[in-house]
Amino acid sequence: MLHRRIFQFLLIYLLALGLLFLFKYSLNLSDYVIPGPLEVWHTATLVFNRYLFDGLNTLSVAIVGHLLAIILATLVAIIGRQASLAGSMIKTAAYNLQAYPIVAVAPVIFILLGDGLASRLLIAALICYFPLLLSFIGILTEPVTDIEHFYVTTGRMRWQLEVKIRAFENTAKLATVIAGSATLAMVGTIVAEFIGADAGIGYSLRIALYQSNIAKVLVALFLIGIFNSLYLTCLEFFGYLVQKKLKISTGETR
Repeated sequence: MLHRRIFQFLLIYLLALGLLFLFKYSLNLSDYVIPGPLEVWHTATLVFNRYLFDGLNTLSVAIVGHLLAIILATLVAIIGRQASLAGSMIKTAAYNLQAYPIVAVAPVIFILLGDGLASRLLIAALICYFPLLLSFIGILTEPVTDIEHFYVTTGRMRWQLEVKIRAFENTAKLATVIAGSATLAMVGTIVAEFIGADAGIGYSLRIALYQSNIAKVLVALFLIGIFNSLYLTCLEFFGYLVQKKLKISTGETR
């Protein structure tokens, strides 16, 4: 699974790199505008180790921010699934808050919290929080009539059981949504680092752009793609294990 995703990313990256070099040589652009293959390779050998640790820093923040978003979205979705005033207000707020782009909110976060770890975590969590919340609310508000009817008629239905039934019946959807939002967590972390942080691959990317060093940008983009592919593969594999375990336990109970 991992090797296939890495191979796909490398294929796309190399195709994009080839198109960039084709554009450079067809228009006879200087190395200052677009560096040649040898300069890109030389730059990669110089900055790869430093960018590797910057990428690991970004990945760790993205993972923690993603987990925070999942926990918060789960809690809010459990409340928002109810057809009550509180549930209606939460759903309305979730829909309306998406109208505010995180890029516009990020400077306010940096002003209030500074340019440290807290700001990066919050922005990473916020970017992937709303898609998670909307998906979780949609899943938890959809009744599983065939199963829930029995517990309702026997008077054994509780909100905890209702959430478990709906989550269990939509395990595949939940796994897909969580894995899909991982990319947003990486994007959120990189955006935070690019705007005002002092660490991570996004910070290194910002410096490279200020220096107009396209070779460093290409190296940073390469590592971002590798780490994103690695995280997505881990989440997909974990989701596969969870679904497999649930299928086995369901078969045993039957």
